[in-house]
Amino acid sequence: MSIPSPDPRKNLLLAALPPEEWARWEPELEPVTMPLGQVLSESGVAMTHVYFPTTAIVSLLYVMEDGASAEIAVIGNEGLVGISLFMGGETTPSRCVVQSAGEGFRLRGQALKAEFNRSGPVLHLLLRYTQALITQMAQTAACNRHHSLDQQLCRWLLLSLDRLAGNELVMTQELIANMLGVRREGVTEAALSLQRDGLIRYQRGRITVLDRAGLEQRTCECYAVVRREYERLLTPLPLL
Repeated sequence: MSIPSPDPRKNLLLAALPPEEWARWEPELEPVTMPLGQVLSESGVAMTHVYFPTTAIVSLLYVMEDGASAEIAVIGNEGLVGISLFMGGETTPSRCVVQSAGEGFRLRGQALKAEFNRSGPVLHLLLRYTQALITQMAQTAACNRHHSLDQQLCRWLLLSLDRLAGNELVMTQELIANMLGVRREGVTEAALSLQRDGLIRYQRGRITVLDRAGLEQRTCECYAVVRREYERLLTPLPLL
């Protein structure tokens, strides 16, 4: 039995391309496997490709001089990794790391620039996506400053869950602590609290969400703000 070819249109930005643009893009798209922990770009290094996750999730991390890090955004099948290539900056101070293993597609940076510079539907689609991503970054900064670790963990779980097909995440507490920029002991305490209340089950690096509605009630306003902005800016994409 033959194995079905991966479908680029599982990425919602690619699915939103009009027929003419899709016809130009399709031959240029290269399927890629994105294993857990793979670094797609480093701080200050220009990317050669942009990435469109289909089943993987990528974290944008800011890494301090002492090695400490904190997540500033997550990108999954709703978007792309590498906005600096078409925004003109070429590089960013953040690191892009695969947070949840999966599949995706990549496109040469020069090809994306050429499409962006046509000033057609692609330009407007990518600018709306960039605004949504900036909203997520700003809300993450506010959340990390003003809300409890319990609420931050709920927000992070919901954002990740929106970008996965199932209800299970493969993620150690140490990695979650690195994402949130907190001590591992704090993540352990928050995860145990969610587990005691029947919202999640945590076992051997696997988090299973048992009660999504409960997580949404327990999290802060930040999750809803980000979700609404993605839906507002990227409609009519069937987002999240």
